[in-house]
Amino acid sequence: MIELGVNIDHVATLREARKGKAPDLIAAAKLCELAGAHQITVHLRVDRRHIQDADIYALKQVLLLRMNLEMAAEEEIILIAEEVRPYTICLVPETREEVTTEGGLDVAGQISKLKEVTARMHEKGILVSTFIDPVAAQVEASKAIGADAIEFHTGPYAAATGSEACKELERLQECAAVANEIELNFHAGHGLSIRNLLPVARIPGLREVNIGHDIIARSIFIGLEGAVQEILAILEKVETD
Repeated sequence: MIELGVNIDHVATLREARKGKAPDLIAAAKLCELAGAHQITVHLRVDRRHIQDADIYALKQVLLLRMNLEMAAEEEIILIAEEVRPYTICLVPETREEVTTEGGLDVAGQISKLKEVTARMHEKGILVSTFIDPVAAQVEASKAIGADAIEFHTGPYAAATGSEACKELERLQECAAVANEIELNFHAGHGLSIRNLLPVARIPGLREVNIGHDIIARSIFIGLEGAVQEILAILEKVETD
C-alpha cells in the first residue's frame, strides 16, 4: 500500500495565531497515529512561523510513527536535524515571503552543497529525500547527490483543471518513469486532496504521499481521524484495483 504522511504544520499555524498551547500539536500527531497514518511530516522553517524547535524534540520523544522533517539546507536547521535524528529529512526550498512552499528545490543547481548535506544526514542514519518539480534533470540530480527518494511537487497539478490537469499529470507520470528507471523511490505531495489524489496514486511505483492542508481543513467538519481515514481509503482503493 502507498503510505501516508500527515503534515501537521497547520495545527501549529493555528496555535501560533495566539502564541498559546492550543490546539495541542502532540495530540494531533497521536490522533493521526491512531487513525492509521504511516508517518508525521513537519516543516521546521527558518522563520519558525508554525513548527517550533521544541515541537521537533517533543514529537521525537512520543511518536510511534516515523518523523519526516521538511527543511531548508540551512546550517541552523541541519544541526537540529543531526541532533533529533528524524527518520527522514526532506530538503525543500524556502523564502520568507511565501505563504507555503511555492516550487521544487533546484537540486541540479547546487549538487555539491546538497551532496554534503546528504552525507551528513546519512552519517546520522537519517534518510534523505528532495522536494522537486517533475523535471527529469532534477530527478537525476537527486540521484547524483545520493538522495534516498524524491518527492514530486504536485501543486501545479492540484491547481490545474481540465486539459491542463491532464498535462500536469503526464509530467508526473513521465518523471516517475525516469525515477523508476534509475531506481530512485518517489513520493508526492502538495495540494493533494480527496478530490485529486486518485490519479496520482495510480502512478506506477509511487511509495508515499504527504498531505496536510486538505486533511486539517476537512478535520474541522469530520474530525482528524475521519479526515486521515478518508485519504487512507483512497490509497487502499489503488491497492485493490
